Formats: sequence, structure tokens, C-alpha cells
Amino acid sequence: MSPRDLRGLSAGDLYDVAEEIRERIIDTVSKTGGHLASSLGVVELTLALHTSFDTPKDKIVWDVGHQCYAHKLITGRYGRFHTLRTLGGLSGFPKRHESPYDIYDTGHAAGSISYALGLASARDARGEDYNVVAVIGDGSLSSGIAWEGLNNAGELKTPLIVVVNDNSMSISKSVGGMSYYLNTLRLAPAYREAKARFEKMVDQMPNVGHQAVSILKRLKGGLKHFLFPEAWFESFGFRYYGPIDGHDIEAMQTVFRQAISLREPVVVHVITQKGRGYPPAMADPEKFHGPGPFDPSTGEFPSKSGPPSWSKVFGEAMCAFAERDPKVVAVTAAMTDGTGLSEFGRRYPERLFDVGIAESHAVTYAAGLAQGGLSPVVAIYSTFLQRAFDQIIEDVCLQGLKVVFAIDRAGIVGQDGETHHGEFDLSYLRLIPGLTVMAPKDERELVNMLYTALEAPGPWAIRYPRGSGQGVAYADALENPSTLETGRAETLKEGTHINLIAIGSMVYPALEASEVLEGEGISCGVINARFLSPLDETAILGACRVAPAVVLEENVERGGFSDAVTSLVSRHNGAFKGLDYIALPCTFMEHGPQDQLRRMYGLNKTSIVDKAKELLKKESTGRGKVL
Repeated sequence: MSPRDLRGLSAGDLYDVAEEIRERIIDTVSKTGGHLASSLGVVELTLALHTSFDTPKDKIVWDVGHQCYAHKLITGRYGRFHTLRTLGGLSGFPKRHESPYDIYDTGHAAGSISYALGLASARDARGEDYNVVAVIGDGSLSSGIAWEGLNNAGELKTPLIVVVNDNSMSISKSVGGMSYYLNTLRLAPAYREAKARFEKMVDQMPNVGHQAVSILKRLKGGLKHFLFPEAWFESFGFRYYGPIDGHDIEAMQTVFRQAISLREPVVVHVITQKGRGYPPAMADPEKFHGPGPFDPSTGEFPSKSGPPSWSKVFGEAMCAFAERDPKVVAVTAAMTDGTGLSEFGRRYPERLFDVGIAESHAVTYAAGLAQGGLSPVVAIYSTFLQRAFDQIIEDVCLQGLKVVFAIDRAGIVGQDGETHHGEFDLSYLRLIPGLTVMAPKDERELVNMLYTALEAPGPWAIRYPRGSGQGVAYADALENPSTLETGRAETLKEGTHINLIAIGSMVYPALEASEVLEGEGISCGVINARFLSPLDETAILGACRVAPAVVLEENVERGGFSDAVTSLVSRHNGAFKGLDYIALPCTFMEHGPQDQLRRMYGLNKTSIVDKAKELLKKESTGRGKVL
């Protein structure tokens, strides 16, 4: 199936195609997991776009990209769609290497307008002729880069079409002034009749003097902004069309043709329903935003057993410590449920601040909260916190403010792939002066780390992975938390033949590997580093003097924990044994299940055992080295 095949179809036939697409999306995502509700909501919009524009000559830039499943199905990937999000299969996001119809490898919100404007400017500079369309969700419009793109586009005046896909949601329900504004736009048609009557009245009034006419015109202009709020987009230099039913293919085709003919910046505002066509997703679009496998006939998810997720443990700890201390508040960026803060929000609604998809603002906002005497905890996924790197440095750490960063989804995330793996945070946080950086080995340690950070001055960061914890009981820590000594590692096992120095999610694999090595007669020590910054130099240097050591982390090797340890050892003179490490390669990792990716990149028991034996062999032959 290709867009060319669709362009000759009638509207009735296109609606039949829409139903087929929905069935295929539901069937596939029920098996592989994925972004269901958002993709179901844009099926008709996708068909209208590809039948109105001459793609791939014309460029469609999808913002975020988690709504691209219909796009993939009609651009030559129907036969491979069952491989969605599997290792070696189709990505859940647009990927340029997959298809010429994919223009932008997206995964983070709000960059589509800027990227599309760059394409349009390149087109003009090269004297080429094609249309550029950015499709951005209403939730993404809370992000500053979206407005930077709109501002620049209005100034350049180059032909560009921005489709605002308005479903009142990002992942959680959209919040903030932009959400209020779009709500106003949705109601605008109800005011148009009154506006038209007023304009007609002013135009038909008899001559009552120059000053009176001037006043009436100013009044008319002010009323336009009140009754006709699309003037906001127009003030950026865009022609505005909408709101339009985002499930009416013919209406959208008509507007897109008109937008093409204008040859100027245009905003097309469409109203869609997230989860459209699948009742469970329509009833609970947040639950079905990025579900795992489910029963498509009922919408029910398989019952889960085992340890709670790291996010849930964090959320429980936040509730417990907020009950103790009224100064504790939470800040998140459109990720209330994903970061485990839903229960916190129910208990303390006035102490949860969801700022929308605006991570840079979230961090600086938290700095202001801290300066004002509160104890803010900023809960953001690792990959999204990258967007606020400057604010972490300038607005929090340079000021020495008491802000705690709870960094979820650190390390290998899984099927969302390159744009979502949290593989860089230890590297980009380690270099910031004054920021204490920790990673817990289990649930109890996460609770105690959060308590430690809340009780101490200055900025702190705690990073933890996606998925379930280790199954370690932590209820007692919620009731009676312990304060950790800053910069002090924990020796879990003493060893004389080899030591494993691990941080965060790699501590338990290290313990498992040590048991295998002990079973083979190799005395293996295990150190839980706990802290990246400051390092426990005494414990680490001591371990490296006793025996060869393997450093373990779930972060890229460049600039992270292993880099910190090797740098530490190289700076000290002494009789050190061999040193090696296991870390993620400094590359953009593909998508796939977490366990498969960890095996692929050596972050498991078997790889640790092999690496330890390899280092011991080198040491015995005099080829061991400090890296």
C-alpha cells in the first residue's frame, strides 16, 4: 500500500481503508505493545495528508512520532508491521532509514516546526518546489521550541503548513495556558455569528465623526481578539484555518488544498479523538497511550505479579515524605502517571505541578520554588531531562539550590529505542559542580536516597531504571528511612581474586556473577558504589589495590562511572591491579526488549563472568592493565 494507491479513491473508500488500518494497529499493538491511542486518533488525518500532498516529494514532519503507525502502514510497511518495536523490526517512531516518507527521526516533542521550517528554507535556497507540513500535537505546543519555530516562521514568511492535532492530551491531559487557548478556539465558532453581526453594525453606522469612527475601529479590533481568538496565530504571521473535524477526510482535504494555494505560513487546527475507533482507548486514552500487550477483544491487560516498578516505589516514597514535611512538592513535565506521581497528585493536588511538555521550564520553575523555601522534587525521564541541561547548570547548581532530580527510565528503556534510552545521564550530570549524583541498587536504597536528598542542602540527582525493582522489601524504610553518608560506597562482598565495582542497576547482576565465580573457586568481591559524584575514592582505590577490578554501569562508557573510576585510578600512584569495565557503547542503541538489549551489550551475569575471567587471565600473564 502506498499513498499513490490511495489518491484515486473516493471518500467512502478511504473510510473503509481507515477501518482496516485501525484493525491492523489494534491487532499488532495488542501483541507488541506501543503507542495505541495517539495512532488511532490520527488515521483519517494521515489519509487526508497523504491524499492531499504529493508525498514523498512533499514532506510531512511528524512531531514526537508516536502517532505514526497509520503513516507507516500506508507507506510500504504494511507487510512488516507485525515486527513493530521488536529487535530488528520496525521502529515505533519515524526512521529515515526505513522509508523516504520518513523525514525526521523523532521521539521528543515540539521540534517539528523548527525542523520543517529548516526544510522549507533549504527548499527556497535551492530553488526547489515542494510543500512542507509539520504535524504537532496540542500538548507539544506547551514547549518553548514550538513557539520559537512559530516566531521564526512568521518572520520568514516562507510557505509552511503547521497542522495542530488537538486532542486535549499529550500523554496526560494537556495543561497550561496553551490548553486553555485551544479550548477557546474550539468554542470560537459559537462566537462567529455575534462577531459578524457586530462588524456589520460598525460598517453600516452613519458618519459620526473621525474620532468616533477611530474608537469604534479600535473596539472592533479588540473584539476580534476576544471573539475570534485565532488572531493569536495570525499575530505570528500565520493564516489560520479551523477548528476542523480531524475525522472528516473530505473537509481536511479541502482545507489542505486551500492551504497549499496560499503559498504562505498556514496553521490548520484539527480536532481529533485519541483512541478513536477502539472503545477501551477512547474511555481511557492515558492508559492506552503506550500500553504493553493486551487482549484486543476486551482491552484487558494480563495480570502482573512480581516486584513493583521503580516509578511506583518512588511515588510511594514521595507520598510518605510529603506527609512528614509540608515543604515537599513535586514537579513533572506531562508525565504525572509515568513518573509514579498520580497518587501524590490525588493526596496533595496543590503540591503537584505539572508544567506540560516544558522540561527546561520545569527545572527553572523548581529553582524558584526552592528559592522560595520549598523542597521541590523534579521527576522527569532521563532522556527528556537532557532538554534542560543548561537550566540544571545555571539555574539550580550554580545557585546551589535545594532541588532533587528524580530521573526515571535511566539506562536501556526498551522498545521505544534511540530517542528514549536514558544512556547519557551519568555522563552529563557527573561534570556539573555541586551536584550529588546517586543510583540505587534496589527499592529500599531508592527510598533512603530520596530521604537523604530531601534532608540535605544543595542539588541532588537520583537515577533509576525502567521496569520492576529487585523485590526488596521497603515498607520499613518508608516508615523509618535512613540517611546515607554522602559519597560513601557499600561493600557487599569481600574478594581476594577479583572485585566487581558496580553502580545502580548493575549491582544485582554483579552479585549474581560473583556467585557463579565463587562456585568456580574464584573469590569475588562486590562494591555498590551508590555515588557517582562524589566518588568513594578510598573504597574504589582500595579495591583496585587488592585485586583486579571490573567496573559496571548502565550508561555510555564515555564520561560515565567507568570513566570516573579509571580516571581516579590513573591519577594515583600505587600498585594497582588490572582494571576493565562493562558499559554501554557510545552509540545510539536500537529498539528492542530490555532483556535482549542487555544481553546484546553485555549487561548481564554471563557477560560479567566472562569479562572477569578474561581480566584474570590477562593479569596472570602480566597483560593486565589500568585502562
